[in-house]
Amino acid sequence: MLKISTHTFKHGIHPPEHKNDTNGLPIRQFPFAPVIILPVVQHIGAPSKIIIREGQEVERGQLLAKADGYVSVPLHSPVSGTVRKIQNVPTISGKMVPGIYLEPYPASGQEVMEGVPIDADTATKEEILQAIQNAGIVGLGGAAFPTHVKLKVPDDKRCEVLLINGIECEPYLTTDHRVMLEQADDIFMGIRYLLKATGAKRVIIGIEANKQDAANHLVKSIPGDLPIAIRVVPVKYPQGSEKMLITSVLDREVPSGGLPIDVNVVVVNVATTAEIGRLLPHGRGIQERVVTITGPAIKKKGNYLIPIGTPLRYVLQHVGMNEPISEVYMGGPMMGVAVSNLDISIVKGTSGILAFGNKEVIRTHKIYPCIKCGACVEACPISLNPSRLGILARFDAFDEMVNQYNLMDCFECGSCSYVCPSNIPLVQYFRLSKSLVRKRNAQTQTDAK
Repeated sequence: MLKISTHTFKHGIHPPEHKNDTNGLPIRQFPFAPVIILPVVQHIGAPSKIIIREGQEVERGQLLAKADGYVSVPLHSPVSGTVRKIQNVPTISGKMVPGIYLEPYPASGQEVMEGVPIDADTATKEEILQAIQNAGIVGLGGAAFPTHVKLKVPDDKRCEVLLINGIECEPYLTTDHRVMLEQADDIFMGIRYLLKATGAKRVIIGIEANKQDAANHLVKSIPGDLPIAIRVVPVKYPQGSEKMLITSVLDREVPSGGLPIDVNVVVVNVATTAEIGRLLPHGRGIQERVVTITGPAIKKKGNYLIPIGTPLRYVLQHVGMNEPISEVYMGGPMMGVAVSNLDISIVKGTSGILAFGNKEVIRTHKIYPCIKCGACVEACPISLNPSRLGILARFDAFDEMVNQYNLMDCFECGSCSYVCPSNIPLVQYFRLSKSLVRKRNAQTQTDAK
């Protein structure tokens, strides 16, 4: 058994883990829905640009929408079938965006199209980055940032360490846990591509202590020619954040407003790494991903390999309900988003689906005044002052929030809201404030042109 490191980041919280219902369940293939609905907005950056037409027959893995710029990725068909219509579809943000409705062929074997293989040994750095973009790969931990952009090391920077993020600190979620147990070969193949793309000389896979079996399994499976070390760290939320993981594993602090590459590190989620290792040897695009489906209201809990574009309503009908649903979240309970429409689809960034009944949902909307207890300050992993920021947010004092209290460093982990005895929705205040600041800055840039 690997020894658990004692080093970790400051502050943080310890919410109940709720992982035992699914962490021992193997990944299972999810059936194809009668209709697949694919929004073109599935990543940060420019939406994909649709290149097929209504009525067209497509094969599984075929390109449906191409990348529209550098910070963009293409969209591939998760099924062989017919394009029934192209029209606006709902998304979790509440916005309607262009989308593609696919009807799978009932009798199809659903074989995946082969593309142009990429050899990790002979391909250049540029070829690997282009192949990752062509595969439509984004961060599968939830951020959905285009992976090829993240891996591009600026000319004035260098990457010393490739840090593979297997922390999965969100309660309930066990997707990465099962990927590490069942897809080790894909992870190591993905690391070969990532080493070439980043120029890193060594690799560290960070894993929390509640996944000791995954750590032991990976240690036994490491190929002899790869410079990989496994680091097991104490369980604490939000250790899965890039900045927190870098502090815990490497004792380096990413500067305010900075990125991991500023401390010579590139961080990649373990499921994203596995997808790179699975897809690039075949030149394929991503069509499905592993999703944890759990929560007190779910009957058939588990980790499922689900075609992207599967409607949420179909997913919940297939797994069944123990009780009437009160709330559904996409992602974890801390950083996930409550769903207001069951007609949205599974997208590339969907790591989990949580369903709760009336018994588990607390309907307390009363917000009390801040009592200056300091609990939020003690919880904040990047040592902000959430109490002060919350007060400023209520008065729209955005300049002071940004310039004096570093609002934009907040990565919305929700630790402050979790510990607040006054029930103040601090993280929601900050999320809204950051959005308004970005809109204001964008408008200022537009006006200046």
